[in-house]
Amino acid sequence: MVLWSNEQDKLTEMSTSPVDTKKEGVSPAYHHTNGSVHPVIQKDGPNGPVHQLIQKDGPEELRPSEGYELKEVSFSERAEQESDMVAIDCRANAKGQREEDALLENASQSNESDDTSTDQIPVPPAPLKETSFSIGLQVVFPFLLAGFGTVAAGMVLDIVQHWIVFTEVTEVFILVPALLGLKGNLEMTLASRLSTAANIGQMDTAKEMWNMIMGNLALIQVQATVVGFLASIAAVIFGWIPEGHFKLGHAVLLCASSVSTAFIASLLLGLIMIGVIIASRKVGINPDNVATPIAASLGDLITLALLAGISTGLYKQLEHNDYINPLVCAIFVALTPVWVLIARRIPSTREVLYSGWEPVIIAMAISSVGGLILDKTVSNPNFAGMAVFTPVINGVGGNLVAVQASRISTYLHLTALPLVEPSPPPQKCPTPCTTFFGSGVNSRSARVLFLLVAPGHLVFLYAINSMQGGHTTLTSIFIAFYMAAALLQVIILLYLADWMVHWMWGRGMDPDNFSIPYLTALGDLLGTGFLALCFHILWLIGDRDTDVGD
Repeated sequence: MVLWSNEQDKLTEMSTSPVDTKKEGVSPAYHHTNGSVHPVIQKDGPNGPVHQLIQKDGPEELRPSEGYELKEVSFSERAEQESDMVAIDCRANAKGQREEDALLENASQSNESDDTSTDQIPVPPAPLKETSFSIGLQVVFPFLLAGFGTVAAGMVLDIVQHWIVFTEVTEVFILVPALLGLKGNLEMTLASRLSTAANIGQMDTAKEMWNMIMGNLALIQVQATVVGFLASIAAVIFGWIPEGHFKLGHAVLLCASSVSTAFIASLLLGLIMIGVIIASRKVGINPDNVATPIAASLGDLITLALLAGISTGLYKQLEHNDYINPLVCAIFVALTPVWVLIARRIPSTREVLYSGWEPVIIAMAISSVGGLILDKTVSNPNFAGMAVFTPVINGVGGNLVAVQASRISTYLHLTALPLVEPSPPPQKCPTPCTTFFGSGVNSRSARVLFLLVAPGHLVFLYAINSMQGGHTTLTSIFIAFYMAAALLQVIILLYLADWMVHWMWGRGMDPDNFSIPYLTALGDLLGTGFLALCFHILWLIGDRDTDVGD
């Protein structure tokens, strides 16, 4: 390489002869070339001072044993060496330019990588592509299973309504919708929450899955204990205060029965839900389509059977061992702090533990109003046939609206921005046309779920009639009124689900934790109210033989 000297009008040329830098008389200096700094050392040579340029060779370290000598050349010698110097200059400049371009390219790639890692927002996974046929195929079998579960629960209620605890302490009927509503307040909410977590990848690793399971099980035990206790208070208020009759023993019986039933049923159903969701992911089925109906199918039957058995057993202890009922209450209440400590350790359930009480308690109050309607209607011998149909109409409506709410919530989690600082633009209230006749996947699922109502209820009515259940003969006019009540209930619930889930999401509330308790409680209230209205209308128009069959 050729360099110009500033002190003398001479050229400085680099020589490729090796120089040993370890010898005495070597002094370091630095030389700039191609935008980089290279150390240059000076030593005393036989023909005067010699400079050595120490250069990196690729990624290797500095090698002082290999360098270049710098010697002075006069202008008289330039003509003879011009061609050689130009060639050396071109090669050196080309090599330096290539090194500089490589450095710039690497720096550019590094900057692009840094920008990508720091600025680019991860793209959320696309929502599942589902057709109406695939939605119906996945929903119909869990829907039928859940429906037969409600039929079994109705048969149980039709039988136990004649047991002594139900005839002597009629306020137990008020507990029925409230405790059966736990499947919507707790188990269906748990299923929706875990389904969303599984769909967005929060249960992919064993550690995440274990933390999610432990936190949610502890959470529903706390909620079940509190809701069971409050449901017993509601039963006392709705049942005894209007009539002015109050018995402390019966109040403690309701409290012990309600708390123990809620606790045991929630534990069993929570374990079943976890198994269903994990199995659904492994076989490639959307958990939103199967988890909530299965929770409902087993929830009604298990809860009602536990309530009847526990309340009957505790009622028998009132006369001889009156301390049993307070002891049962004390044991389950004493376990509550343990579940609180476990739920607080898991971040995903800590927020629900503090902020998830409002929908659960309000939903329990709504269901208790439905229980009051059931109590006042079934207590009338003319309307005893209503008992077998109440779990069916309430369960079917709750199952379908829970599926829809869970699907809409999962869709919002997959497509919308995270819930960090909610400040959404105001959205129009959906109309029934957009809910049922839109082109989106949620409208398709609403149509599919609504179309399942009529054939599903016909199948369930046929099953009840075949097993000779209930006190009602299935006439054509009764079926017409019953189907009208069921269709009206589901239409209202599906529309409310579309509005409520989007409304809650727009205000920063997770619909998985807030929407399903309200919707299932409204389903219990609407179903019980419409069914009671049907029986009263049938009685008024003279179709009374439907109420005297056994």
